[in-house]
Amino acid sequence: MFRIRSGFFPLSQMPRESRAVRLRTGILAVLATSFLLIFCMGSSQAQDVTLSGAALVSVDGPIGPSTSAYIVRSLEQALTDRRALVVLTIDTPGGLDSSTREIVQAILASPVPVVAYVSPSGARAASAGTYVLYASHVAAMAPATNVGAATPIQIGGGSVFPSPEKDEDGEADAPPAAAEKAISDSIAYLRSLAELRGRNADWAEASVREAASVSATEALETGVIDIIAADTSDLMRQLDGRTVETVHGRSVLNTAAIPLIAYEPDWRTRILAVITNPNVAYILLLIGVYGLLLEFYSPGTFIAGITGAICLFLGLYALNLLPVNYAGFALVGLGVVLMVAEAFAPSFGALGIGGAAAFVAGSLMLMETDAPGFQISRVFIGSIATLTSGLFLFVMWMLLRARRRRVATGMEEMIASHGEVIDWSGTSGHVRIHGEVWLASAALPLRPGQQVEVHAMDGLRLKVIPIGKDTQ
Repeated sequence: MFRIRSGFFPLSQMPRESRAVRLRTGILAVLATSFLLIFCMGSSQAQDVTLSGAALVSVDGPIGPSTSAYIVRSLEQALTDRRALVVLTIDTPGGLDSSTREIVQAILASPVPVVAYVSPSGARAASAGTYVLYASHVAAMAPATNVGAATPIQIGGGSVFPSPEKDEDGEADAPPAAAEKAISDSIAYLRSLAELRGRNADWAEASVREAASVSATEALETGVIDIIAADTSDLMRQLDGRTVETVHGRSVLNTAAIPLIAYEPDWRTRILAVITNPNVAYILLLIGVYGLLLEFYSPGTFIAGITGAICLFLGLYALNLLPVNYAGFALVGLGVVLMVAEAFAPSFGALGIGGAAAFVAGSLMLMETDAPGFQISRVFIGSIATLTSGLFLFVMWMLLRARRRRVATGMEEMIASHGEVIDWSGTSGHVRIHGEVWLASAALPLRPGQQVEVHAMDGLRLKVIPIGKDTQ
């Protein structure tokens, strides 16, 4: 109970209207406080995204499995690090279709805006690079760069458009059905990316069908790209305030003062980049085969076998990621087997010559694409074939030389060997030959120190005759 005099009274005695007013006021205060906290947290998060900077990812060289793994992992890391955007610098002659599609799918699904930037001056985004540029939220190029030539390359080598043959009327024949299918698929794919990003779809079709390529200035004028920037600083300045559409909706880029944080490939990506080089994969395969063969024919040390097994598995893993022609792979293996067989089953060179021919043919057929950077060097194949053939000829020469040598072990080697009598009694005694003491017999009596020659063997007993001036 409170005193009425001082203006206080029990809550139960308060007027009903007054209690309702105070209750509504409290609820509104709580709601206002909650909204204020949420707004502050959202502002803080937005500020963190802006202050966290932009990720810088660089593609320099052919696009392959290691490149796609690097870009996909970088986009995931940029989302985790809450980067404002990803700047993807491109300088590529092209690459594998499977790796390109992985990169495009990752860009399209990325909540973080991706800016593809063909740089530095003199760089290009050819073939596969064109698809990556069209898939990005913002497409930019540095001066003196070019983009285009997106015609797919046929598996097995060469453009999907063969040289047109003219019929009797002088009209060029239509391309084969398989080539037309590949062209139509690539055109539809690139046009869909152009329509999604609001870029020039007609030029996209021309870049596939006619291998069209344009400079940075022409690309900007025809609506292929959005920005020409001299460097990354100029790029970030022009991106500021631009609106982009991501999977999470529209967002406005705030890039005026944010730093660029370089995302370098990790050790797994670096190793993958090394072993998926076709020349390196080829070397690993050969080391593996020769190492295992050496271990099989000279067992015991395990060094050749362990090294060969590791290299063989690494080579097979790399080839599994690359477009390999398995007929070529089988021919390489057959060639190695035939050349090794020649050394152990001489056939007057038939096995060796056939093995060398199969080895070279299989090596030329091994990679099933003419994509830039994914062909085994012809010079390298010739060097390996020459080295292998030289090794084969050296082994053959050593075998022929060994056949001409005198027998060095066994019963045959003992015949005609010379020795010295150690002791003798009657028709038998002991002689020393090659530092070893043998039981010997002779038709004539001998004396210690006399020189003798082995002319026959009876089990472990030598039959000797005296030689030299002591011959009786």
